[in-house]
Amino acid sequence: MRALVQRVSRASVTVDGRVTGAIGRGLLVLLGATHDDSEEGGRWLAAKLAGLRIFPDDAGKMNRDVREAGGAALVVPQFTLYGDARYGRRPEFTAAARPEIAEPLYEQFCEALAAQGVDVERGVFRAHMEVELVNDGPVTLWIESPALPADGASS
Repeated sequence: MRALVQRVSRASVTVDGRVTGAIGRGLLVLLGATHDDSEEGGRWLAAKLAGLRIFPDDAGKMNRDVREAGGAALVVPQFTLYGDARYGRRPEFTAAARPEIAEPLYEQFCEALAAQGVDVERGVFRAHMEVELVNDGPVTLWIESPALPADGASS
């Protein structure tokens, strides 16, 4: 799985004029899945994001995770993170997992992040979304889960 993570002051998702998810301080997570991703990789990524120390402590140093900062996460499904625009002018998305594979992985990731103690708001899978955010810092990170076997054993 691939996540573009932004520390935000606030973020929201609107679909058809209706806000479907909104947070104040926290993480905006644009999340994409590819063909060989697994639920275990999603759990790894959720634990990584929950413990990511990118919020300032009292001295202004990035030493707090989203839970310690009293923040939440807005997770937005984003198949275009696997877009390839190296050739031609139109990106291809063959590396993105098909919706029937990606949607359960997205849901499992959101559940795993919530199980880490993070309040989770969601975008809407397979919908045209308007995403608004105020990037705080700015702090933006690209994080990918390692290839993990389905049983979670690491090599």
